Amino acid sequence: MTTKNYESVGEIIADLSAFLKPPERLSVAGAAEKYRYVNQPGAFVGQWDNTVAPYMVEPMNVFGSLEYQGLIFCGPAQCGKTDGLLINPVLYSVVVDPMDTMLVCPTQAAARDFSIRRIDRLHLHSKDVGAMLLPKSDADNVFDKRYRNGMILSLSWPTTTELAGKPVGRVILTDRDRMDDDIGGDGEPYDLAAKRTTTFGSYAMTVAESSPSRSVKDDGKNWIPSSPHEAPPAGGIMALYNRGDRRRWQWPCLSCDRYFEGKFEDLRYDRHPGMTNLEAADSVRMVCPHCGAEMRPEDREEMQAWGRWVKDGQSVDRSGRIVGPSPRTMIASFWLRGVAAAFVSWRKLLALYLDALDDFERTGNEESLKKFYNNDLGEPYYRRANSDVRVPEALKGRAENLRERHIPVGVRFLVATIDVQRNRWVVQVFGILPGTPFDTVLIDRFEVKKSKREDEDGERLWVKPHAYLEDWDELIEHVILKEYPLDDDTGRMMRLRLVGCDSGGKAGVTMMAYNFYRRLRKDNLHRRFTLVKGEHTPGHPRARISYPDSDRKDQKAGARGDIPVLMLNSNVLKDDLNGRLDCLVPGSGMFRIPNWMPDAVYNELCAEVRGEKGWKKVPGNPNESWDLSYYCIGMCVSELLRVEHLDWNNPPGWAEEWDKNDLVRTADAERRFTTGAESAYDFAKFAKALA
Repeated sequence: MTTKNYESVGEIIADLSAFLKPPERLSVAGAAEKYRYVNQPGAFVGQWDNTVAPYMVEPMNVFGSLEYQGLIFCGPAQCGKTDGLLINPVLYSVVVDPMDTMLVCPTQAAARDFSIRRIDRLHLHSKDVGAMLLPKSDADNVFDKRYRNGMILSLSWPTTTELAGKPVGRVILTDRDRMDDDIGGDGEPYDLAAKRTTTFGSYAMTVAESSPSRSVKDDGKNWIPSSPHEAPPAGGIMALYNRGDRRRWQWPCLSCDRYFEGKFEDLRYDRHPGMTNLEAADSVRMVCPHCGAEMRPEDREEMQAWGRWVKDGQSVDRSGRIVGPSPRTMIASFWLRGVAAAFVSWRKLLALYLDALDDFERTGNEESLKKFYNNDLGEPYYRRANSDVRVPEALKGRAENLRERHIPVGVRFLVATIDVQRNRWVVQVFGILPGTPFDTVLIDRFEVKKSKREDEDGERLWVKPHAYLEDWDELIEHVILKEYPLDDDTGRMMRLRLVGCDSGGKAGVTMMAYNFYRRLRKDNLHRRFTLVKGEHTPGHPRARISYPDSDRKDQKAGARGDIPVLMLNSNVLKDDLNGRLDCLVPGSGMFRIPNWMPDAVYNELCAEVRGEKGWKKVPGNPNESWDLSYYCIGMCVSELLRVEHLDWNNPPGWAEEWDKNDLVRTADAERRFTTGAESAYDFAKFAKALA
C-alpha cells in the first residue's frame, strides 16, 4: 500500500468524517450480515446469512456483550465455528466496535496460514473491512494488521512470551485442544490469555473454541454428573465448557413440539444383509425421545429455525420459551452436537460412523472411531479399551486346553518377539490364524539366559545384551532357527516366519542390536529378523519402517541410516491388543492363551492401564508379555507381513494351510539347518532354504 496524499484540509475532513460518526448499534451477527461477503467457490459465495447456521448467532453476539468476559464453544468440525467465532468477531472489531484483538492459533505455521487464507481474504472480499486497513506498506503484515481507527489485529501462537506482556482487550484461542494444557509451566492457555484482558474490565473478552480431543478421565467410570448439562471430566475445551453456564442447543419435535437435544444416539437406520454402509445411511432419520416420532433429514432446517440455546438448569416449553433461572457466571459456554452441524448431513455422519466401526472391527484400532466422535460429533470419546477391569484370574479362567508347545490346528505361520532385559532375553512365540481381524494364539514363552562364555570354574555366564555382541548369537540358535511341531501327530515341524526384537533398554543395547542386525545381513539371515521400537507420538502410523541416524554419516552415529527399525505406535497397538483380550469369538481378533502358560503371563497382560495420555505401566508389575504381544500385532499389520491384506483363500506360500505351507517340513525330511548347541551354523545352507 502507498500513503495517500491530501491536497486540502477539506479533503482530509471528508475522508475522516466516517470516524466522527457515533458507533453503529449492531451485534456481531448483525455486522456479519451487513458487512461480510463470503467467497468460497464450491462451498458458498454471497453475503453472510445467519439462517444457514442459526445456532451461531447467540455465541457470536456474546462476543460483543458487556455481561460476559469469557466465551467457550465446543463443537464439531463443519459447524461454522471458525467463521462465526474468529472471522466475524474480527470484522466486528474492525468495522463496528474497534478494540485491539489477538487471535492465537496452535502453532506459528497455523497462525501464518490463518492470516493468509482467512484474514487476507476477509479484506479482499468484504470491501468495508479491507477499506479500514491503514494505507501504509507496513500496516498489513502476516502477523500484524493495523487499521484506520487505531485497532491492531495480532496473529499469534501459544508461548509464554506471546501470552504475556502488554494488555489486549480481546483474545481469541482457536483449536484450543491442539494446544498444550500447560504453556511453559505457567498454566492453562485460556487463563494466560484472559490475564491480558483484565485491565479492560467489562469490555474484556476471551474466547476459546475447539473440537474436543482430550480423553475422559478413567473413561468416565467414576463420574456422576452433578447437573444435567455437565460435561465429562476431560481436559481442554471440555473443562473450559464446564466453567461457564453450559448451554446446549435444543430443537423441537415436529410432532409433539417438545424440545430435546439432538444426539447421534437418536438417529436410526435400516440395515439388511448385503447393504453397503452408504445404502444403510440413505435410510437415516431422527427419533424424538419424547414421543418416538421420526424426522427425516429434510426436516432439520425447520427444526434448526426454532432451536434454542438452553443453559444448565433451564428448560424450554412447547412454545419455545426458556424456563428457569440463569446460572451466574462471567463465562458463556456452548456445546454443539454433530447432528446439528449445518455443513454435514445426517446421512454423511452415519456413513462415516459405519466406516469407522468397520475399521475398528477389522483391525481393533480405535483411532477412526475416536476421530469420528471428536471431530464429526464434537464429543469426547470413551475408549472401548477398558484394561483396569481385567484381572489375571479372568484371563486364566478362559485359557484353552491346548497341547504344550505344539501348533494348534488353523495356525498359518509363526511370529516370535523378544524383549531385552539386563541379563536375559524374554521370548514369546505366536501363531497367527485367519480372521477379520486375524486371531493370535500363544505357542511358547521362554527365556534365553546363558551365554557361551564361561567363568573360571567352567560355568556358563549369563548373557549381557548390552556388553557382548557374541551373546546375541544365542538368538540365532534358540529363536531364529527354532521349529515347533504341528498338533496333528504327523511329526511335521514349522519354522518361524519373522522374529522381532526390541532395540532399546540398558545403555549399549541399541548399538549391539544394530551390530547384530549387520551380522545377520552379512549371512543373509536378516530376512527373518527385524528390530522394533515403540513410540507413542499421536497421529503416527501403527507401524512404519524408519532408518535411525539416516542423516548422519559420522562414526558416532549408531545406525548411520543403514539399519531398518520397525517403529510401532504403542498406544494404538496396545488399544488393539486390549480389545483382542476381551474378544471371545474365534475369527474376530481373538487372543488365545494355553492353560499351561505360567501365571506370569496372565499377570503381565494386566500390567498396564489406559490413562488420559496413553497406556502406563502399573508400578512394580512386570509387563514383558504385554509388550511382546503388542509387538506381534505391530509386526503383523506392518509392511513386513501385511496380514490384514492377505487373501486367506489364496495366500503366499508361508501363510498357506499346512499341506502346502513353505515353512512346514515333514518328519522324515532332512532338517534344513542345525540347532544343536555344539554345531556350527551353516548360514549359506539356511539362506538357500529361506530363498
